[in-house]
Amino acid sequence: MKNGLLGILCLAAFAAVTAQFCVKPPDYPIEPVIEFKSVSKSVMRQRGLAPNNPDSILVTFSYTDGDGDLGYPDSDPTTSIFFKDGRDQFGSERKLPYVDPQGAGNGISGEISVMLPSTCCIDTTGDIPTACQSVSITTDTLVYLITIRDRAGHVSNEIKTSPIVLICKQ
Repeated sequence: MKNGLLGILCLAAFAAVTAQFCVKPPDYPIEPVIEFKSVSKSVMRQRGLAPNNPDSILVTFSYTDGDGDLGYPDSDPTTSIFFKDGRDQFGSERKLPYVDPQGAGNGISGEISVMLPSTCCIDTTGDIPTACQSVSITTDTLVYLITIRDRAGHVSNEIKTSPIVLICKQ
């Protein structure tokens, strides 16, 4: 009886260890997929309101990429993170860190955090919108639209941050 129970326990332990090493790698699509996670704060001062203490936010999002080809080496100036201001579609670009390929089928996942400097309030109450000047509004609200592109040229889905309130006046 003891030997039979011991045999069953050994077989169960062997099956558990074997199953651990037979786990299939992730099956991500070859296009990057991103998901918004957070912004470090929901309110910031308009650019120029405090020249000696400029404001910024940290935007965090997660990613997956089925072929693991994100980022470019330091020597390559190619940008692959794209931010657009949802109010006027004005954009900025950043570099993704290089991910070294480890062989075929390198599905990867992780999180990326990017610091973005403050921007300008956009006053649309007059004939011509003004920015970072004396505006008649006290606050403005924006969201950032974000995409990434891998080395093969595959572009991710577009995500949107939560709303960020800009303080326009001191």
